[in-house]
Amino acid sequence: MYEPIRSPSVHTQADGADFPHRSREEELDIQLAGHLAALLAVTDELGLGAAGDRIAEQVARLRGAPPARHAGLTAAAPADLHRRAHALAGRALLVAASRADTTAAILAAVRMDAHTAALAGPAPSGQLVGAH
Repeated sequence: MYEPIRSPSVHTQADGADFPHRSREEELDIQLAGHLAALLAVTDELGLGAAGDRIAEQVARLRGAPPARHAGLTAAAPADLHRRAHALAGRALLVAASRADTTAAILAAVRMDAHTAALAGPAPSGQLVGAH
């Protein structure tokens, strides 16, 4: 009653695919390096050299080569840059946690705290920021 299928279905996967496949870990490494590189650009724009150096070390570890350092300025307000850096550090923290990269996760968390403190302004004397 029905004719048999004469050609392979378009819904089946090709067995001899000749393009490279990346593992989940490799994809997460690429994502994390990207988030940290973006954080590095904002950190350099804020003029935070020591923090930028620590971020650059992690990007170099993930990519296998040192990152290009940010040279251009966006003329954005420092508060906007701190908010952007906080968001980027948060993204980096999520990816670092999902790939169990403790070093990058700690760095991202420290950067988030630093940008939160910068947005909050100076702490009253005699009190620690974040102490309850």
